[in-house]
Amino acid sequence: MSRSLSIRHLRAFTQVAHCGSFTQAASRLHLTQSSLTATVKQLELSVGLTLFDRTTRRVLLTHEGEQFRPVAEKLISDFDTAINDLKAVAGQQQGQVAIAASPSTISRLLPPVVEAYRKQFPDIAISLHDDSAGQIEQKVLDNGVDFGIGANHSAHPELNYQPVLTDRYGVVVPANHPFSSETTIQWQQLIEEDLLFLSVDTGIRAQLNQFKQAGQFQLSDRKAMLEVSNPAGMAALIRQGIGISVLPALAASTDSFKELRFVPLTEPLMRREICLVSRKGRSLSPAAMTLLSYTRDHLLSMQLPAYLESLAEKPD
Repeated sequence: MSRSLSIRHLRAFTQVAHCGSFTQAASRLHLTQSSLTATVKQLELSVGLTLFDRTTRRVLLTHEGEQFRPVAEKLISDFDTAINDLKAVAGQQQGQVAIAASPSTISRLLPPVVEAYRKQFPDIAISLHDDSAGQIEQKVLDNGVDFGIGANHSAHPELNYQPVLTDRYGVVVPANHPFSSETTIQWQQLIEEDLLFLSVDTGIRAQLNQFKQAGQFQLSDRKAMLEVSNPAGMAALIRQGIGISVLPALAASTDSFKELRFVPLTEPLMRREICLVSRKGRSLSPAAMTLLSYTRDHLLSMQLPAYLESLAEKPD
């Protein structure tokens, strides 16, 4: 089609074809008859064919016009559908949002967020991906998800980190362990304990390594380190009595640890920040932007598991 033609010409053509009258078609399109006639004439001149035979009583399609009519109607339908789809996305009537977060965040923090969002926007699909801290950052960088929720794992220059919660570290022990009756545990009490650690790709382990390198705590070198790739496996080993572990309160509050005891650590007291992670320079869809806002507002105001604190600004 010529660059001078537009969907306006197709609407004019199909309406005249439907009505069999320029007068009726002009009325339906809210145009003057002269304007409609000129628009159809532009279409005919542009394609080099006569599309209507005009008589004193009726306007009839030519053979070429009859062939072109279903094509024009489909083009209009496709155009209107595409525009309506865009409007639906903008109005959050349809679409999809993807979030990457740790398993503990998904199980302990996100259910009320998802529930509230789904009540208002039931036709928006939500995809939740449970990942380690490094994987969360990578999925945000690769546009595999709209945003993530996790620790600042690498301080990547292409990512925004908006802290919303702090999560206190503690010791997870079996119910029959001597530490289970304590209200707090000092780091120095752990030096001779058999400690279990999450693997190095997790944000928890990365932060513990930073604490250790900064001299905030020491470990015994009398035994080889035992690592586990996920918290559920860690809980099974603790329950078996193989060792105890240092974990944030959120990770220790999941069902895997429900028969175990969490005792907060002190001297020094250490926390991790939980952030909303997004990619710099990337515009989120209206649906993703709204879900990000829902997530932030709920995390800052919801009732949190023990030893988690909101970073909402306190009133003066």
